[in-house]
Amino acid sequence: MLKYLRHKPFALNTTVLLITPPFTQLNTPYPATAYLKGFLNTKGIASHQTDLGIEVTLKIFSKDGLTKVFSLFTQTEETTENSKRIYSLREDYINTINDVILFLQGKNPTLAHLIASRNVLPEADRFKQIEDIVWAFGTMGTQDKAKHFATMYLEDLSDFIKENIDPHFGFSRYAEKLARSANSFDELYNTLQQPLSFIDEILIDCLEEKMSLHQPQLVCISVPFPGNLFAALRCGAFIKKHYPDTKVAMGGGFANTELRSLTDIRVFEYVDFITLDDGEAPIENLLKFIDKEITYQELKRTFLLLNKEVVYINNPSCKDYSQATIGTPDYSNLLLDKYINAIEVINPMHSLWSDGRWNKLTMAHGCYWGKCTFCDISLDYIKIYEPITANLLCDRMEELIQATGNNGFHFVDEAAPPALMRALAIEIIRRKLVVSWWTNVRFEKSFTRDLCQLLKASGCIGVSGGLEVASDRLLQLIQKGISVTQVAKVNKHFTDAGIMVHAYLMYGFPTQTAQETIDSLEMVRQMFAAGILQSAFWHQFTMTAHSPVGLEPEKYQVKKAKDVVISFANNDVEHIDETGTNHSDYSFGLKKSLHNYMHHIGFDFPLNKWFDFKVPKTSVDTNYIVNVLNEVDYSNQKPTSKVIFIGNLPSCNIITKSKKGSSWEVAILSFETKRETFDISISPEQAQWFLALLPKLIIHNNIKIYTLQELQDDYAAAGLEDFELFWDNKPMNSLYKVGLLVI
Repeated sequence: MLKYLRHKPFALNTTVLLITPPFTQLNTPYPATAYLKGFLNTKGIASHQTDLGIEVTLKIFSKDGLTKVFSLFTQTEETTENSKRIYSLREDYINTINDVILFLQGKNPTLAHLIASRNVLPEADRFKQIEDIVWAFGTMGTQDKAKHFATMYLEDLSDFIKENIDPHFGFSRYAEKLARSANSFDELYNTLQQPLSFIDEILIDCLEEKMSLHQPQLVCISVPFPGNLFAALRCGAFIKKHYPDTKVAMGGGFANTELRSLTDIRVFEYVDFITLDDGEAPIENLLKFIDKEITYQELKRTFLLLNKEVVYINNPSCKDYSQATIGTPDYSNLLLDKYINAIEVINPMHSLWSDGRWNKLTMAHGCYWGKCTFCDISLDYIKIYEPITANLLCDRMEELIQATGNNGFHFVDEAAPPALMRALAIEIIRRKLVVSWWTNVRFEKSFTRDLCQLLKASGCIGVSGGLEVASDRLLQLIQKGISVTQVAKVNKHFTDAGIMVHAYLMYGFPTQTAQETIDSLEMVRQMFAAGILQSAFWHQFTMTAHSPVGLEPEKYQVKKAKDVVISFANNDVEHIDETGTNHSDYSFGLKKSLHNYMHHIGFDFPLNKWFDFKVPKTSVDTNYIVNVLNEVDYSNQKPTSKVIFIGNLPSCNIITKSKKGSSWEVAILSFETKRETFDISISPEQAQWFLALLPKLIIHNNIKIYTLQELQDDYAAAGLEDFELFWDNKPMNSLYKVGLLVI
């Protein structure tokens, strides 16, 4: 471990050090520190950020790191055959690890052929899922195949480390069990008294390097998940011991949801402050407090220790900053070229989470819906809804492209607003930006065929949203504001546009019956079979303290399993559902069936065969979803709907047709798309009007966007009749394929 030298002559002038502790993602930095650094830039406050997760990972998974790992191994009677095999192949792992990491960082792409051949990397238990690999990569490229093999290779090593070196280790979490719903701080506190583990030592080495270089006034540790907390407290303990003049603040998603009832004073042996919700104003006030410009009574949403008691201060006169004024996220200092592109799950939508580095942005603070009864809608991060303008979003996108060289964006909204998505797509197209982006949505009826086509044209490649329990009764109880029929139609619109769809699925919601669980599975089966879902994930309902169900359990016919004294974390609440269904019994069958459906197999397998106990037969008609999709989709175009054209202007050829002695002229409009030539036939008079209109609808050329009513008025002014008959006929109705969209 490095010597703890607190004063170095080359120390940088850094006021705030922003830290993301291990572990979150390997492929891209968690955005909290980048958001905060962007804000601090607007205030002229010098800051530095570091993702200790990727730095620790790269030190472990290196030739030197693995040499140390294997030197710490001691075989016992409990050692598994898998660990024995990995240890026996240790030289193969040590000799290949650096090249594998370089490959996953995109720096050695030609290695893909060797890795894909399966003659280079040692293989252990993770490779036993080989039958899935054979299926998945029949039509996929060598690079993706090699990435998946390399990921399994790392997962094998992770299993070895967890079993033999550090039981808390995990690629996307560290000591998560200790933090998840820990109503008492006892277990965490006792574990923190233990000597540093191998992982801890590497973490502290990385931290000491940053601290000795920057010697900050304030260290802000972002803890987004329970799996970051233990490492965060390890960092805090080191700083408070070796840098007593530096103050330590902790915030992030874990604090926002879990620590609102904090009373245990022992937590403040590791940090000086804990802030809640948006961090901009709280951090600014902390700096003023540290500089003695304000008193502690003026702090914003901050816990601190006063007279050996935990006190929460929230100065009501201090207002939060608007989303328009917090600045553009700043990814400088982060090792953007060092992140690892893994493919953990063989599914194109799942790979968005682990493969590729995404610039993170937010379209709107909070949730525009804010009604779902399982969600923490009582908390500010959901409750306070504030959208950003499309112009400002595009400005920030262009800034990030310039700063990072990356044009991929993940909008991390709770649920992106459809109207803002539309405005953003139009602005992206107007500016001729070439970007890829994806986000979370509600599967609501606003996502029409034409809007989805527009989103795709702007670079949208995927959406994820909550289908939850695919049962109309339960969706109503959840107050989701959607129906199964609506979800099916919306998902078809996304899929037809070429946008991948991932659905979050839920089982075990209060009063859910066995029949509803099986019927929900059948709905999901039919959606996958119809090709309108590409990816999904089941999770069992958890009652949280800040959701409507958690706040009023009796209203949803459940009750808390027990009353507990809360001195530390308070989020997940154990509950009793007396409807008679043991929901956890369904977990394996639901996930196994879904695994098969995502691989496009098992659609004809009887539902009851996925379970090892008796389940009811589904009451859903076998063709329910197909029939929904076959229903005539009557246009919901309104006079106020916007009309835009994002295609190429057509050529026009007037021809003469004749029949039974009569002849007439017909205009053939030919549109060139990237894939084909698309023709329609209309009258020459209509063609003349339409050809004059189209340039006005191209958003590159015009600031004004016309409404459908304005088109109808212009059509009439040209002396033409029956606009509805012209506009709603088959030729015109097919022009969405060439970019004529009503949105």
